[in-house]
Amino acid sequence: MYADDTQLFISFQPDLFSENISNLQTALSTIANWMTSNLLCLSSSKTEFLLLGLQSQLNKIQNPTLHLSSGISLPHTASARNLGFIFDSNLTFSDQISAISRACFCHIHDLRRVRPILDFSTAHAICTSLAHSRLDYCNSLYLSLPKTQLNRLQHIQNSLARAVVAAPRSSPADHILKSLHWLKVPERIEYKIISTRPTYKLLQFSRSQYLRDNITIQPSRSTRSSDLVTLLRPPVQSRLTITNHSFRHRPIAPQL
Repeated sequence: MYADDTQLFISFQPDLFSENISNLQTALSTIANWMTSNLLCLSSSKTEFLLLGLQSQLNKIQNPTLHLSSGISLPHTASARNLGFIFDSNLTFSDQISAISRACFCHIHDLRRVRPILDFSTAHAICTSLAHSRLDYCNSLYLSLPKTQLNRLQHIQNSLARAVVAAPRSSPADHILKSLHWLKVPERIEYKIISTRPTYKLLQFSRSQYLRDNITIQPSRSTRSSDLVTLLRPPVQSRLTITNHSFRHRPIAPQL
């Protein structure tokens, strides 16, 4: 729940869609009644219904529709914005990357037009605030994305770097990125994960108990690495290969 935004999440199997969507509609009705009694209004025009899952699983659900208490029916949407980040039904983040690409290249085009009258520090500050910040926003979600998707983000950063130093569009980007001391997109994702250290916070403070319950520390043994904390990955209940991605993790090398 947020100041002007409430999100409801429910997990179910495709063959139990009708039963679970009924529970979701009951929850929505309860929320709408509470809002009415508190002089508020549930905005049906801003309410979105998004299904997440494998395409083969989503295809088993025929005509998924959410009915609001006001009598309005909401068909499921292909993607929805969550705190400024666009989630699509298959979590490919393709729509998110496309939105970033449109916004960043618009700023890059404008920066190139005014670059001749700007000094380097001003151009660098503009690109960081308008474009680079978009590449870094929630970039830890891009972990393990296919290389083709990461290349789209890298193309944006390469174009941005050329615009900052006023280099031709055909200039090799690697040398420019090094001169700017910019990490490439995959490296920036790794840096974000290392800097936030969510697993460490989870083990120390247990702020998300449902996640903490899925993490088990291996019993210590007398080995050369016994001074390191080794975690057991939650067991997979399905034989499908895709379930290996249900609890994504990335090992981080110990700091020396």
